[in-house]
Amino acid sequence: MTKKEQIILATLELASQNGLGAVSMGQIADRLGIRKPSLYNHFESKEAIIAAMYEYLRERSKEGLSLGSTDYGELVKGRTAKEALLGAVESYRQLNAQPELLSFYRLIYSQRAIDPAAAAIMREETRKMIGATKSLFYALQVHGKLRVRDIDAAALSFAMTVHSMLDYSLDCAACGERMPEDMLEGYVEWFCNEFGGAENEKKTD
Repeated sequence: MTKKEQIILATLELASQNGLGAVSMGQIADRLGIRKPSLYNHFESKEAIIAAMYEYLRERSKEGLSLGSTDYGELVKGRTAKEALLGAVESYRQLNAQPELLSFYRLIYSQRAIDPAAAAIMREETRKMIGATKSLFYALQVHGKLRVRDIDAAALSFAMTVHSMLDYSLDCAACGERMPEDMLEGYVEWFCNEFGGAENEKKTD
């Protein structure tokens, strides 16, 4: 494990115990048993550590799930629009449900209203989700499985709705409840019924 990785994980551990806002560079150095100035050889600030933590944990979660680069054209072949969309949503849900990344997001959620660095991370994650959804929608439209006039607007609407539902699921879990199991699938089914192409239910291309 590299020194940067050690710093990232030590910061995550401290933040999980005390809250992200309460963590200082001095505390991180003490946790690692090094002098505070040594941290600046690797990161210029706590904000830089947090930004690197996001990328590191996200990539580690993708590796753990064997999620590489996605060929959206191949992804939609042999699948209905509903199957492709539900599969993509489930992959995204699993990615963000990995324990370390989920712990990180919970910390970020608690800080984003008062910390611009935390807000920037959530903004970047939302942008990535929107971008991936647009790529998937373009592939679905090319294969005749979606029929919408404005593919970008449709992808944005879909991504933000799913994003809100996943947030709602986390809120329910924090309250000891479960989001209705058919809520997300019901939305995807409705969407496909409204905007599916003529070949939406065909599994061959």
